[in-house]
Amino acid sequence: MPRSGKKNGIPDRWLDYTAVGRRLPRTRFIAFKVPLKQSLNHKLPCSDVFGPWELLDSLKKENQELGLIIDLTFTTRYYKLQDLPESLLYVKIFTAGHEVPSDETILSFKRVVHRFLRNNADNDKLIGVHCTHGLNRTGYLICRYLIDVDGMDPKQAVELFNSSRGHTIERQNYLQDLHCGPKRRAVPPQRLNPCSHLRPPREAFLPPPPFYSPMRVPLPLHPYRWTPPHCDSQWGRGAPYPGEGGSRYSSPDSQWSRDPRLQMDRRRGPLPPALPQYSPRWAYSSSSCDGPEERWAGPRMKHHYNAQ
Repeated sequence: MPRSGKKNGIPDRWLDYTAVGRRLPRTRFIAFKVPLKQSLNHKLPCSDVFGPWELLDSLKKENQELGLIIDLTFTTRYYKLQDLPESLLYVKIFTAGHEVPSDETILSFKRVVHRFLRNNADNDKLIGVHCTHGLNRTGYLICRYLIDVDGMDPKQAVELFNSSRGHTIERQNYLQDLHCGPKRRAVPPQRLNPCSHLRPPREAFLPPPPFYSPMRVPLPLHPYRWTPPHCDSQWGRGAPYPGEGGSRYSSPDSQWSRDPRLQMDRRRGPLPPALPQYSPRWAYSSSSCDGPEERWAGPRMKHHYNAQ
């Protein structure tokens, strides 16, 4: 008599199926029922406990290593990503039960498998697939991959899965689609990857649009207004500007005067007059700046220089 799950969070009829099947020959697939988190396993007898660590232990006894788990359940209440070992890759594809998966779901499954096989071509890690019982949705998508991608006969694919899982696919609509339904896209489309060896599309070699041209992008202005250096500095004494043959003010057609940022800055108004020549003989004046001569007494310094 079938053992049904009670109202304690255990999936209905979950106890009626074996935990893990065998690896499908000449493939990387292995099917199993959904592993349960620790809070749900506490409600079961020790002989029926099946969680992520029990899954790994059963595969280790067969000298098998699991590399990826594809979860097809339509809920997240049975276990979470934190319950899995960090060494495992995990992909969640929400797949409704009792109905044939959509083309988008089938394509997502193929993409995940294709990427894992490409990245793990140098090892023999397995792809674990499960739904609630690891039978109907799991069997359909594994067989669909074998039919569409590997070119296997539908009848042979179904028999291969049934013999490896230890249970037969029950849903007749799944079997009808596998035997008589159309084939889906065999090879997943490749996405542009800058690290890939594939040639980029033709659009990658076209020139950028006009509005991306660097000549159309306004040059950023310095937040402070440009002012000429002191006339007694090295630039004011005729020292050549880097990259120029003459002084900074040598020619209005020089590279410095053609700088668009400088031209934009000069549109704001005329350049301020040069400061008076600095002299170390200037002294600090303690008198009040009432007259015009005291106003131009020079910069105030913290110490005195004695006149010669």
